Amino acid sequence: MPTKPRVDFAGYHHTINRGVNRCNIFNNNGDKDTFLKIINKTATIHKVILHDFVLMDNHYHLLIETQKENLSTFMRIINANYAQYFNKRYQRSGHLWQDRYKSKYITSEDYLYTLLRYIENNPIEAGLCVNIGDYPYTFASYIFNSKKIYPSFNESILLKEFDIKTLSQFLDKSIMEDEIKYLKERQKEKIEKVENTLKISCCKLLEEHFYCTETKLERNLGILNAYLDGYTQSNIAIYLNVSKSLISKVIKMDIQS
Repeated sequence: MPTKPRVDFAGYHHTINRGVNRCNIFNNNGDKDTFLKIINKTATIHKVILHDFVLMDNHYHLLIETQKENLSTFMRIINANYAQYFNKRYQRSGHLWQDRYKSKYITSEDYLYTLLRYIENNPIEAGLCVNIGDYPYTFASYIFNSKKIYPSFNESILLKEFDIKTLSQFLDKSIMEDEIKYLKERQKEKIEKVENTLKISCCKLLEEHFYCTETKLERNLGILNAYLDGYTQSNIAIYLNVSKSLISKVIKMDIQS
């Protein structure tokens, strides 16, 4: 069965990879430091901006920004170079990675900023620490603990848009169940390149989202689900014959509640 083509458009990407059979890909801090060195060197060469990361023992999350269509090249180099290092270091052979890396293209600011909090909360959700910054291998930990920051992180959102206090306030909030649902829905988006622009393909017709919505609560749920499915606020407002400001209010209320 042929593999799906990557969304290799310039922009923000969330990438994930795991060890084969969920085995460890990092056995100690030295392995994680080596991985970060490989990422920084490759990012510098290929003009990739690193915004955030978390390195767990058996998987990693990266939030990166590409300046051109070179995501596949960047990821192939870092995964291949690290696998070569790891196999030589531990005298092993065969595949290190479970499969091709997974990547999701970030389509909105809400998606981007929720994802930043999700990545930084990963070690807390795994029970490895209690507070943001305590786990040593997230980017926030580097910032809060004044560690040396690799040049490829200099343009990170966490550095450019926050000071220490506001960053702590932004990240120091548990990821809620509805935010996890929001991220999962965003990850289901089907993104296609049409005439050199990206288009989000919706899974359902608007009629399906608003079938049998007899109450205000049912209508509001339909609005949120249609928005998560990729419809714009204008699309939904026109279909329901209501103002765009009402749609915006409903979406913000449901996501933040």
